[in-house]
Amino acid sequence: MADYNQVLTPGDYQNGSVNTVVEIPQGSFLKIEWDRERACFMLDRVEPSIYAKPVNYGFIPQTRDEDGDELDTLIVCDEPIPTGVWLEAKIIGVMNFIDGGEADHKIVVVPADDRNTGDSIKTLDDLGERWKQKVSEHFAHYKDLKKPGTTVVEGWGDVEAAKAIIAASIERWNKK
Repeated sequence: MADYNQVLTPGDYQNGSVNTVVEIPQGSFLKIEWDRERACFMLDRVEPSIYAKPVNYGFIPQTRDEDGDELDTLIVCDEPIPTGVWLEAKIIGVMNFIDGGEADHKIVVVPADDRNTGDSIKTLDDLGERWKQKVSEHFAHYKDLKKPGTTVVEGWGDVEAAKAIIAASIERWNKK
């Protein structure tokens, strides 16, 4: 397996696209994480099945969010995408999230070439309010059985807000 932080760039975020690597497929309750030091995926823990991921979950290579990890992505697709697959994705917004007191942003993306939807998803508004409610509910409560009250969804931002977070995360990565 390749070290994604060595073989992939963050992508052309200024023009609205990023490279993202899938850690957790939609529907899984396995907490799979990229281990930067060993350049491989590891099973961190098994979550209660009631907290299966409502969306594919990944990261943008060569970035570092405020929590010290690569910047997370929520990859909207009608199918679960297997762990380790990378794709070029279109940025459609950001979920502002706090985990254990630290900012842990989630950049919301869709596949850059989605012929199933006709590339119709361009902004968070295209997903509808119900989608945001479901995802917010998941992230606000997925740690409640072990660490209640440690996660907070602070709201949503548009593509420009997402690009600013990506830029700051690339800068943090380059200062390492």
